Formats: sequence, C-alpha cells, structure tokens
Amino acid sequence: MPDPVPRYGLLVSEPPAYFDAASAAPLHPVARQAMLAALEDGWADPARLYAPARRARQLLDAARAATAEVLGVRPDELSFTPSGTAAAHAAVLGGLAGRRRAGGTLVHSAIEHSAVLHAAERHVAAGGSATGIPVDRAGSLDLDAWSAAVAGPGVALATLISASHEVGTVQPVAEAARACAAAGVPLYVDAAQSVGRIPVPAGWSILSASAHKWGGPPGVGLLVVRKGTRWESPYPADEREAGRTPGVGNLPAIVAAAAALRAVHAEAVAEAARLGPLVDRIRATVAATVPDVEVVGDPVDRLPHLVTFSCLYVDGEALLHALDRRGFAVSSGSSCTSSTLRPSHVLEAMGVLSHGNVRLSLHRESTEAEVDRFLAELPGIVAGLRAEAGVVGL
Repeated sequence: MPDPVPRYGLLVSEPPAYFDAASAAPLHPVARQAMLAALEDGWADPARLYAPARRARQLLDAARAATAEVLGVRPDELSFTPSGTAAAHAAVLGGLAGRRRAGGTLVHSAIEHSAVLHAAERHVAAGGSATGIPVDRAGSLDLDAWSAAVAGPGVALATLISASHEVGTVQPVAEAARACAAAGVPLYVDAAQSVGRIPVPAGWSILSASAHKWGGPPGVGLLVVRKGTRWESPYPADEREAGRTPGVGNLPAIVAAAAALRAVHAEAVAEAARLGPLVDRIRATVAATVPDVEVVGDPVDRLPHLVTFSCLYVDGEALLHALDRRGFAVSSGSSCTSSTLRPSHVLEAMGVLSHGNVRLSLHRESTEAEVDRFLAELPGIVAGLRAEAGVVGL
C-alpha cells in the first residue's frame, strides 16, 4: 500500500475517489482542449462584422449545430444559457407565459429539481397554481394521476424530469408525453441528468440541460424550444440567442461544452456497459454488508451511473465527513446536509428512509478499484458512527 499522502489537509493512503458526477462531472479532456483553442480564437463578440467576430460566430454556429445534432433538434431551436438552472427557470416561466391564455396551472412531478420547483413557487406567488403528481416508492411517476391532471381545465404546461437526480430512476417520459399530447398541453423535460448518458424520448416541447453534468465546463446550460411551441421569454427583450436568454454567452465554455457532449455521446453505450455493473455491485454489496440500510431508486429503470442508499441511526452530515476523511467525495439528500433542515423532497415523496443518505454517481474516470475500496471501508465507517452515537448490537 502506498505511503499516506496529504489531501485537503487529511492523510489518506489512496488518491481520493470522486463519486459526485451527478453534481458536476470532471472536465472531459476534449473540453479542455476545445476551451483552450476557443480562448485563442473566440474572444470577440460574435454579433459584430469584423474578421475576429466572424470567426467567433463560426465557432458559435458550429457548437450549436454539433449540440443540436446530438439532441436531434434543429439548431435554431437551441439556445445556450448561463447555467442549467437559468435554462430551467426560462423553460418553466417562458412556457407558462406563452400559454397564459390557456390557463394558469402548472403540472409537475413531486420529484422535480429544486430549480423547477422554485420557478413553480414564483408562478404561484404571481397568482398561478401548481399541481404536484406523486411517485411510487421506486421514484417512478404515477401515470394515472399525471394523465388525469394534464387533462384538467386550465393547464398551461407540464414538466417532468427525465431521470431523478437523487435516486437515478428513469421516468416514463414517452408515456407522459402521450398524455400531454392528448390533452394539448406542452411538456417540458429537465434532462440535466440524462443528456449524454441515455437517449431522451421524443414527444416533449421544451427541454433543458446542463453542461457540467456531462463533463463540460460550468456556466453553460441548454434551452430547447421546439418549433410551434408557445413560449415567451420571461426576461426583458434582448437580441441574443433568438431572444430566449439575455447577454453575451461565454463562447469558449460553449465550444468546450459542445465538444464534450459529442465525446460523451459517442462513449455513452460503452460507459453504460462499464458503469452499470459497478452500480449493481454497489447496490447488492451495501445491502448485504451494512445492517439497517435501504438502497433506493428503481433497480432496473435507472441511470447507469447513479446509486443512492440511506443508513438508519446515522447522521448524514457526519457520514459524509467520515467518508471524505477516507478519501471519498459523495453527496447526500439527507436532512442533515440541507440548509432547510428538511429531508430531501425526492426521498420524502418516495416515502423512503432519508437519514444517513449517500448518493454515489460515477463517471468516465471512476475505477473498479475505487468502488471496491469504498465497499470495503463503508461498513466499518457506518458501524463506527453508530457506536459513537450509542447505537450498538445491530
């Protein structure tokens, strides 16, 4: 075993293992190369007419075309935003504004990302209404309740996350889209966790995504509004990005995001085949080696790289710190790590255990050896924390 080396002020005997790609994946090598090249050649304002600006415009157009090709949409349907959160806000508020004559009701699943729920809160505060649709214990949408809700009077927009960012359950987007189409209601899909990893089914009208989830740089989001969709910008008028998002985009970051998306799209099938069995191993081994643990999320209809489990009698924040001291970077939906001091709204909606919650999300640099080390150390870490809390004999 190698000698311990200092990492973030701690001593660990192995290099740290980063298991939080669902928050931000490591920058893909092609993204780094593309960004450096664009910094040299893409610094001018692409809206101007002189030579450096025309070159910048060529880079922007190429990035848009490459991204649109991966998503299977028209380039003029796609806009770059300052973040995935900004894209989600614009998708919801713009979709509602464009359909104000149809009504003021937003239908959404109970497990949407907080960015979508915050936009819903803004809509309700302005006099609109929002209807949350439940999920089952695996985190999958109740399609009967969804179909009844979108068929109700005054529904302007429906929104469904493509796959849960907390537990990995893939949602029945195609079926939900068919119900929306039958009711004449546009569907917005938050595809932040799925773009670059699994295909997004057709049938949606608005889509958003976030580059740093697939190995692009932070600060780039995607907003796609299909032709024929009634959508109105919630921002003051601006000539950039077809009026969908204001201001000048970060062109080097946009170029890098497009390059990374093309790369991960090409690698997606192979990566799913590699990471899926590792996640299966985590699910099975944690359940077998840690007493009083609940592995949550659908075991089959799930993202290939993400797994979540909760440990009874363990403080979530203490568990994350203990894992960090052993060189494992993970995240959590536990109430102990939330500024609101509430359980994760996703875990709460599913009706599953939220205490001592840990989410692992793997990426292209994750190795079998890192997973094995995590699985070997986790039982002792959990047992030690329970002993400190006076919980023994499990």
